[in-house]
Amino acid sequence: MVTTLPNLLTLSRIGVIPLLVGAFLLDKPLANWLAFALFTAAGLTDFLDGYLARSWDQVTRFGRFLDPVADKIMVAAVLFMMVARDWITGWLVLAALVILIREILVSGLREFLAEINIGVPVSRLAKWKTALQMIAVALLLLEDAGPPALMVRDIGTWGLWIAAGLTLITGYDYLRVGIVHLTEPGEPVGDGDRATTTGEPGEGDGDGSDQKQPGQGGGE
Repeated sequence: MVTTLPNLLTLSRIGVIPLLVGAFLLDKPLANWLAFALFTAAGLTDFLDGYLARSWDQVTRFGRFLDPVADKIMVAAVLFMMVARDWITGWLVLAALVILIREILVSGLREFLAEINIGVPVSRLAKWKTALQMIAVALLLLEDAGPPALMVRDIGTWGLWIAAGLTLITGYDYLRVGIVHLTEPGEPVGDGDRATTTGEPGEGDGDGSDQKQPGQGGGE
């Protein structure tokens, strides 16, 4: 059922993206604080939708699909705007680029593996990657508007670099599974021969067992 509250919370993360993009067009520091507030609120729904779905027994296939998609689109849009507006400069652009390219590649691999009925369970490292990525981006949105004593930008910078490193590691896990099946001779397996491996979810950034539950902390 699409119109459950958990699914609506997940959809809200996509709905907030135009507002986030618009926030970047405002003058600083209003732009910083508004973008930070919107992104943080949207990030909280990533936890809340999964919690409610499990608590109320409202986990759906639609939610499992949409949750990581919403995460990826939101993070990609924010990173793109931060680079475009020079909120991220220098070598930090490379970290953002690594994250963006990895998400595109993993999404493509997910589609391929889904066609041959291969599921890739979420790894704990992938969940940490998503959480750190969200926190780092949120801190970088504050830029120099945050309290100087908290060294907000420095923490966000280091966080994004670490998230980029984890992105490569977890992306390799997914790529390894994809290459095995890309080079495997024979016909795709049927529904009754569904296989799973360890790593990340087929599309299910987050927490949970063998399939991603809505809003459980991240994506692939």
